[in-house]
Amino acid sequence: MGFEQRQDFARQVADLNKYGQALNQCETVDEVVSLTLEAITILFELTDVTVIEVRESDLYVVGSTNPELSAGATPSDAARRAHETGESVTVTGDDAGIDADSETTATLAVPEGIVDETVCVIVVRSSSAAEFGDEVVKPMEILATHAATAISNIRSRERLERARQDLETRKELIEMYDRLLRHDIGNDLQVIAGFADAVEQEIEDEEASEYVAKIQRASRNSADLVERVGDLVSTLERQREPEPRELSPLLERTVADATDQYEALSVEFDAAEFDHRVYAGDLLDSVFTNVLTNAAVHNDGEVTVRLYADTASPDRLVVGIADDGSGVAPDFREEIFEMGAKGDDSDGTGFGLGFVRALTESYGGSVAVGESDAGGADFHVTLERV
Repeated sequence: MGFEQRQDFARQVADLNKYGQALNQCETVDEVVSLTLEAITILFELTDVTVIEVRESDLYVVGSTNPELSAGATPSDAARRAHETGESVTVTGDDAGIDADSETTATLAVPEGIVDETVCVIVVRSSSAAEFGDEVVKPMEILATHAATAISNIRSRERLERARQDLETRKELIEMYDRLLRHDIGNDLQVIAGFADAVEQEIEDEEASEYVAKIQRASRNSADLVERVGDLVSTLERQREPEPRELSPLLERTVADATDQYEALSVEFDAAEFDHRVYAGDLLDSVFTNVLTNAAVHNDGEVTVRLYADTASPDRLVVGIADDGSGVAPDFREEIFEMGAKGDDSDGTGFGLGFVRALTESYGGSVAVGESDAGGADFHVTLERV
């Protein structure tokens, strides 16, 4: 008899929905796990239940009523098969148990997630049933969906909270650097420049005059750099906490501004592909502007950039920015995001991509660069999806 044909169908659905509502009120993953174990024990009268969370494509036991399976234990083969196939897996007979001495006669592993991304796998075992039929599999899948949704929401909130805390920490560091640069170093540079100007008036030796000129140039360049960094600091200090933002119109404006500014820059961009909302601050456009203009400035001649979206993860969106330029050397791809880092042939300050990483990470995201299909640079800006 199928799940829907059971006389107690309506009551069981109601009970599942009540637990679903309770699961969505949980504040931590541990609460979700505890409530899921309770629900299965009461509603299905099964005493061997294990909840497994999927983290970065790997499986972790996060809770179990089986005394042999503590948190962090190795998941069963049935759980891994369910994760890999995305479908419920049933095992009967001698293969159903944890080991050869087990009295288990039937095992069921149910994977559930958001979109196509598995969030958790629930495994139940029985030492009395010969197999698990639809009357157990179907309602178990409903409950697993509730648990997966709750876990996914909690993990998203945790990432956003870490981003907010990181933003506050960055603001404190920025204020410290601002005081150091603008006051201490800035004042010293003014003193150096002033004495260099005074020395210039007193000497007639040609070689000494060249040395003074170099001191003057170095002090002016350093003062200009301090001013640029100060502007960056002021910008970051004004940065607000991440909030939901429409991505497509923001990218449309950014692309239009960049192509207007650089005639040699062409951008392939389908606005409909970016019809998503992401968590970000009001400087998100600066992230994409810096990467786009970086392609125009650091490549000779005309350059084409292709913007694309990757939504493989249910709560993460990757904005790809791939160009057909000269690319970034593999041994420089991590260093390029350090503040002040720049290539040997660069005339810039080296702060543009450092600024990109600082902003993106403050939104709970990340940025990386690899090689595009055309042999140029391929930047991946990963953001939290709403």
